[in-house]
Parts: sequence; C-alpha cells; structure tokens
Amino acid sequence: MSTTTAEQDGSPAAPLQAPPDPPLDAELRAERAARARVAAARLAAESVEGVILSWVDNAGLTRVKTVPVRRLEHAAAWGVGAAPCFDVFLVDDSITTSRHIGGPAGDLRLIPDLDRLTRLAAQPGWAWAPADRYAQDGSAHPGCQRRFARRSAAAAALRGIEPLTGIEIEWVVALAGAPGEPPVHPTHGPAYGLHRLVDLSDYLRDLLHALDEQGMAVLQLHPEYTPGQFELSLDPEGPLGAADTTVLARQTIRAVGVRHGLRTSYAPAVEPDAVGNGAHLHLSLWRDGQNLGQGGPGRYGLTGEAESFLAGVLAELPALLALGAPSPASYLRLVPRRWAGAYRCWGLENREAALRLIPGPPGEGPASANAELKCFDAAANPYLLIGAVLAAGLAGLDARRALPAEVPGDPAALPEGEVPRLPASLAAAVAEYQTSGVLREALGDPLYEAVLAVRRGELALFAGHSPAELAAATRWRY
Repeated sequence: MSTTTAEQDGSPAAPLQAPPDPPLDAELRAERAARARVAAARLAAESVEGVILSWVDNAGLTRVKTVPVRRLEHAAAWGVGAAPCFDVFLVDDSITTSRHIGGPAGDLRLIPDLDRLTRLAAQPGWAWAPADRYAQDGSAHPGCQRRFARRSAAAAALRGIEPLTGIEIEWVVALAGAPGEPPVHPTHGPAYGLHRLVDLSDYLRDLLHALDEQGMAVLQLHPEYTPGQFELSLDPEGPLGAADTTVLARQTIRAVGVRHGLRTSYAPAVEPDAVGNGAHLHLSLWRDGQNLGQGGPGRYGLTGEAESFLAGVLAELPALLALGAPSPASYLRLVPRRWAGAYRCWGLENREAALRLIPGPPGEGPASANAELKCFDAAANPYLLIGAVLAAGLAGLDARRALPAEVPGDPAALPEGEVPRLPASLAAAVAEYQTSGVLREALGDPLYEAVLAVRRGELALFAGHSPAELAAATRWRY
C-alpha cells in the first residue's frame, strides 16, 4: 500500500490545506475574455442566443442568471451581479441571515467556468455554464460552494490522492398540474418494472439522446421503486466535475420532461409514506493509477489509506447529514428498511448500511471498486456534499482512523442500540453539525454559518408540519 511520510516515521500527518484561489487580476480577465470571445462565436454559429449561469444555494436550489451570447465575453471577464444574500435563502424563497452573510447590502460577481460551457440539447437556443462567485474586487467569495468543492479536491491532491466521484440521480415524474395538487403519475406498474419503460419510452429515449449530445456518458438508466420514479448513473469524474455534471443532468432531465408534458421532482419525499429520491454518492480514491480500494492488505482489499478515509467519513456522518440530508423532509426518506442507509455502519454490498462497500465483479478491473454513501438525498447541494465528504475522509486519513466492525446484514434486525442510528431529524443532524470541528474548519466560518442559518430557518419554517404537509410544501421546490 502507499504510505505518507508521516506513516513512515510514525508521527501523525499534519493537515494539508489547499492554497487560496488567486484573485481576478487584469491578466486573468483578459485571458478569460479572449477564450469567451471564441466560445461565443462558436455558440452563435450553433444558433445559441443565451447562456445560463448557475450556482446552487445552501438550501439545495439551483439559482440562475442569464446573458445573451454576445455578452459572454464581458461576463467571463467581469461577471454578472448577484446578491450575497442568496446564501441565506430558504427553500420557500424567504430569507434569513447569518453573522457573516445576509442583509440587503453588497454584491458579488458570477464568473462562468468556460471549461464546462455546454450547448443544451433539450433547450434549443441556450447554453449553460456553472459559475464561481467573486467579490467586486475580484477576490474569492468565502461562501462560494463550488469553490469549496474545488478546495477539497485540491486538499486531496496535496496528499497525492485523486478522488473519483459520482452522484446517482433519482427523480419522480408526474403529469403537469397545479403546484398544490398531489402528483398524478403518467406510468404505474411494478417497481423496476418494464411497464414504466414502455409507457415512457419516448421520454427516456429523448433523455438519452440529449445527454449524449451534451457529451455525458450514461452508465445506466432504469425505473426505480416509487411510482413514476427513475434513476440515472453517469461516469465518475473528479469532485468538481461530478458536482457540475449533477447540476447539468438534473437540468436536462427537467427540460426533456417539459417537452413531454411532465413535471420533475427531486424532492427527498414526493409523498410522505413512499420511498424518496436519494442522491447516493459513489467514491473511489486513486494514487498513481492505483485504486486504493483494491489490492491492499486490509478488509476486502482496502489499503490503509482507503480504510482511514472511509472511517473518517463514517465518523462524521451524523454531522454530514446537515449537508447531505438538508431538509426537514429528508427525514421522511431516511428510515430503516428502505435502503436509505439509516444506520451509521458499513458493510460489504449492504444496502441498509449508510456506507456500502462495492468491490465490483472479480476480473472487471480496478475501476469497479468504490464506496457508496446511501444516506444522502437530492435536496443536497452537490458541491457542499462532495466537498464535505472529502474533508471528512481526509481528516480520517490524517488521523489514521480504522473502520469499526462490519455489519453484514440488516441492522434493523439486530437488538435495538447495537448499531447506532443516524440522526432521525434535521434538528438532530444540526446539533451534530454544530459540534463538528472538521466541517467548520473545512467550510470556513462564513460558509459554515450561512449553512447553519439556513438549516435553522427551515426548521422554524416547517415546525408543526405533518408529514403530508411537509412533503407537499417541498415536493416541487427541488
């Protein structure tokens, strides 16, 4: 297995922090403007008229500004204005505040990442790019969630580790109707059944076509458990790329649905007593082309580094739920015996454990081995989720943590208390988040406290709601 210098000499590894991003200076602005000029000409030749600039807020909602394609050059150099108070928007668009971020004053600049600029196949005439957020003087905005994911990936790189990640995308479709109406599903039949594929084959074919046109490599697409529910898996990528791809894929799914008269919901609980929409995070760690989840001396071939990383994630899972299961409605989904990962344990191919180890079929190759975190859902901001999981894992690696005993079967079948449950409410997850020094240090106080303010705001917003009322209030917000 690979070893760090600290492992070789017996001393604990010192935490390694990624350097701060450079500010936008005149040279960088000129470089970006030149690249955008070429990109805008290409898009105009492809009949693109507008460019969507997106970011995901702390409530898990994707927010946007748009520019005409002829303004892309200016936007790439100087950005588009957006208020910092978006960091404390709640899911219903009401606004709270925090110690560092909030209030009506101030402005930020949305700077599109031209490396991810994509012509949208399901929205003719439009292109999309994720945006980084900067202060007016060109310095990095400390509340930028996308920059947090980039910073966490850079911290892994300082340790010689390249993570590959991917988020499973689950969603429910319903016939278009008024927001307050219960969902009317356009297809029924058995879970994972052929009925749904046949009933919506044109919709699903168009979705595959749109994703392919956008250069997105689909691994599989299939009906899921809940009525009207489907799941999409895409090729794993680096942490920032995987978060961007999640945003783009969800946007594409929604756009294809609109063209077929369908509404799309990524809500954790579309209906209060049904299986909800998860966002299972798959993760593998690589060093010099070697998958650290294979070929090691540890359990199931784990290297010491891979085990310590996963142990760090498992240790922080209760606090991570404040980022990965961020809505009060998330806890309508996170219940035992729904494969939601409600127990703080790990196991080989155990779909009831929060951490599922997947060695892959023998002989398939090193790319198949990965770990799956099942307790997260589609209300999560993917940049916060991936960045925080990396931070927790790197803290475990630095501390050389070890995994506890494996739970090989259904933890709900064991005596009560033998396997710890994860928090069963957002309030309990927030309490764990407030005790996490790992997440506070990784996020930095402005982003950490803005997230906390939003969670507290939504706890107050939905206090006293019944499960049915909570599902209805959030069903079409995600």
